Amino acid sequence: MQFLKTPKSLIYLKKRMRKIKILRIIARLNIGGPAIQATLLTRAFNNDEFESKLICGEISRGEGDMGYIAERYGVNPTYLPQLGRNISPLRDVAALWGIFKHIRKFKPDIVHTHTAKAGTLGRIAAVLANIPVKVHTFHGNIFQGYFNGRTTRFFLFIEKILARFTNTIIAISPGQKREIVEKYQITDSGRCRVIRLGFDLENFLNLEHKKKGHFREKFNFRNDDILVGIIGRLTSVKNHKMFIDAAGYLLNHAEPDLAERIKFVIVGDGELKGEIALYARFKGLAGKVFFSGWEKHIDEVYADMDIIALTSINEGTPVSLIEAMASSRPVIATDVGGVKDVLGEIGILVDPGDYKDMAEKMLELASSPEQRKKLGGLGRNVVKDIYSKERFTSELGRLYGELVMKKQKSKK
Repeated sequence: MQFLKTPKSLIYLKKRMRKIKILRIIARLNIGGPAIQATLLTRAFNNDEFESKLICGEISRGEGDMGYIAERYGVNPTYLPQLGRNISPLRDVAALWGIFKHIRKFKPDIVHTHTAKAGTLGRIAAVLANIPVKVHTFHGNIFQGYFNGRTTRFFLFIEKILARFTNTIIAISPGQKREIVEKYQITDSGRCRVIRLGFDLENFLNLEHKKKGHFREKFNFRNDDILVGIIGRLTSVKNHKMFIDAAGYLLNHAEPDLAERIKFVIVGDGELKGEIALYARFKGLAGKVFFSGWEKHIDEVYADMDIIALTSINEGTPVSLIEAMASSRPVIATDVGGVKDVLGEIGILVDPGDYKDMAEKMLELASSPEQRKKLGGLGRNVVKDIYSKERFTSELGRLYGELVMKKQKSKK
């Protein structure tokens, strides 16, 4: 697999006597895009030019576990029990020490961190261990929808300090780079590079060859039911209550026969599952909103969906929208973060929190099979190349080679 296409980088790699060693660190393999990316990249960068290892922490209670993705890719992560989601000074210090020891043992050329907690502890450990190249990927950010103002300002201050010791910060969309550089002023434009995510989209692009109906059978949905789904972690930043509010508004404004056929499905797990289910019952939607939990065969879910929604108040690059578009499913999403960069002119955008507008757009699509098919086909053509794993690993591999080569030259 050839990653590096620039002549200087290729020559440099061929002259090296050993592989470039990469230690990848992520807080945990919970449901979401970062877990998929960390495992995919660990597998991809074990070849003739690179050697990779993955460190991750434990899943918190109530979170969905995506550890099966690592097994699927043939990746054997090193689990560090002290590393996880919640802030705990004693456990965090222990996690920092654990990461430091793994770094000293593996002796990587590059430490690449993913997610906020791993990005903080991993980069501190890499600095202490005098690792030449530090890379951090912002999959989203924790500066909106997570903490109060004082806590947010503290974490922003920490990120600005860490950025000074980071060779490259990767933004996963142009919109996210603007946030990092202009809105939050974490670093300058030269140190922040946009590399769009990549995925193994084969199963989604070839849904027409799969048997449909498995997911519908699970809930006894009829073939003519119109399924509107939202897929992802059940956490506050995803704002599932907006999805439920939109469902209630739509059902109150749709023709009775159409309202009878529309079903709303929430796919995912997380700490707010009980609260969201209670909210749906409070809104009188217990028989119209269904909770499936997390589905390992997520392509079968998309095969039976008609419309995919996203109601987040903060996003980097939403994996569910990319998978939906690859599956030729139309999407409706809030206009936040990198969502517009993914959808372009293909998807339907609404303002964050505007559940009435989202409901009206859902109703328009539910009433028009032709429009759903048109938008789905356009979306598939957009994402199949832009978000391919081949393009992604090629760009990232080129960056790794450039950074290591630059660091080696600076020593001479």
